[in-house]
Amino acid sequence: MNRIERLQQWVGQQLPGHRIELTPASADASFRRYFRATLDDGSSYIVMDAPPEHEDCRPFVHVAELFGAAGANVPKVHAQNLEEGFLLLSDLGSTTYLAALDDDNAAALYAEALGTLAVIQAASRPGVLPEYDRALLMRELELFPVWYVGRHKGVTLSEKETTQLYEVFDRILEVNLAEPKVFVHRDYHSRNLMHLPGKDPGVLDFQDAVYGPMSYDLVSLLKDAYVEWDEELTLDWLVRYWQAARQIGLPIREDFADFHRDYEFMGAQRHIKVLGIFARLYHRDGKDGYLANMPLVMNYLRKTCQRYDELRPLAVLLEKLDPSVTAEGFSF
Repeated sequence: MNRIERLQQWVGQQLPGHRIELTPASADASFRRYFRATLDDGSSYIVMDAPPEHEDCRPFVHVAELFGAAGANVPKVHAQNLEEGFLLLSDLGSTTYLAALDDDNAAALYAEALGTLAVIQAASRPGVLPEYDRALLMRELELFPVWYVGRHKGVTLSEKETTQLYEVFDRILEVNLAEPKVFVHRDYHSRNLMHLPGKDPGVLDFQDAVYGPMSYDLVSLLKDAYVEWDEELTLDWLVRYWQAARQIGLPIREDFADFHRDYEFMGAQRHIKVLGIFARLYHRDGKDGYLANMPLVMNYLRKTCQRYDELRPLAVLLEKLDPSVTAEGFSF
């Protein structure tokens, strides 16, 4: 019996007495796959297939319980088979934020997403989720020189360039680690939020959640690798979040300028990491769909590095790796 047949058998055992149609729902950047189980009465569930040799379902179950108890709209775990890597989940629909967002509804949808994020953050406490510590943050940064610089661009850094890059990494991490800490989803963006009219957004793909820098999920949401908004608009949303966070007692910086600097440096860390991850997904895993998103991520990173003197050496390196396109003027 192959894995799909075994999955179908298990789902049938969990939902006896029904004819069940199993169709692909989505896949992500890991080994996990998702199927929609549609029953003969019109109801539906989502089935997660996470091969145990590659994935561990237990963090998903743990964080679903944690975030759900906080009040976030996460999938309910109806049944679990941790040994084989199967989960039967409630169905939060098929309309992602990425599919639903437009100029008319963006402000309302982002307000709802930021509200849900604040609910999760308000429930934060240490010792429940893994620490987003320096070692993990640095491992993520190091994906950039290995996979983006070396493998994707085919560039070997000089000793001086390597030293300067790691000096920038240290400056970024110093700011990241000084932030107030909360629960961090780690991929809180338009592909992992589901649009449910009349309800709070559905929150997915949270199994890698940690306890760490407060601005991380804000960067994921407002400097999204998959959709771009005018910077003035995202800054307005960020200010509104900061004001609301202060009102409900989240451990946020008193001065917005300090909070914004945290957000910018956290963005630098995330975008350096994401460039490395997208390159690895292509070169190691054969997933080329993320290449189209690299220019936007690079643009976010380049802008941030140009704004801060401490990050200027990285701006120079980025210009070497990906020279800015400048329009030439011609006179006749």
